[in-house]
Amino acid sequence: MTQLLMPQATAVWLVDNTTLTFKQIAELCGMHPLEIQGIADGEVATNIVGQDPVLYGQIDAEEIERCIKDATATIQLRKRVDLPKTKQSKARYTPVAKRQDKPAGILYLTKQYPHLADAQIVRLIGTTKQTISSVREGTHRMSEELEPKDPVMLGLCDAKLLNVEIEKANVKAAALEKNLASARAELAIRENDNSAEPNEM
Repeated sequence: MTQLLMPQATAVWLVDNTTLTFKQIAELCGMHPLEIQGIADGEVATNIVGQDPVLYGQIDAEEIERCIKDATATIQLRKRVDLPKTKQSKARYTPVAKRQDKPAGILYLTKQYPHLADAQIVRLIGTTKQTISSVREGTHRMSEELEPKDPVMLGLCDAKLLNVEIEKANVKAAALEKNLASARAELAIRENDNSAEPNEM
């Protein structure tokens, strides 16, 4: 049976470079989802350098894409037969120091772009909704020393991806405001109609 080489290093790489769910990564690497969450928060495997499983011929890139699109799918290791020669990958590795900067990046996004949904911040930074909530509510263990820092400048996310998510949030916020305005207008019309009715004797 094919086994995954260096599961922790693989988990670190998948957390830093994909949007796979913690459960998917945990099942692949034989770890607990909470351990994967700890990696995303910079609290677990802080001294481990990520290993690209595609570069080492253990998983097909298409398989990762398939599982990103379907959060219920299970990642399948490729068979160790006639493995292709692979070129050096240019995939971005997020250093340990940057992983530990995630709370500062989250704080920046929640203050500068409060209309961003938690799920969008999760996609951008590779963190957890629990961590986002604790940073926003000031209950994070580092809250007292946290200062908002641009996640793009920290190297936690790409500027283009951030702009895409901001635009999505803007569109959603505009649609919500439009619906609220329509509801207010309808309510005002009803109130005017009611006030115009003569009082019954």
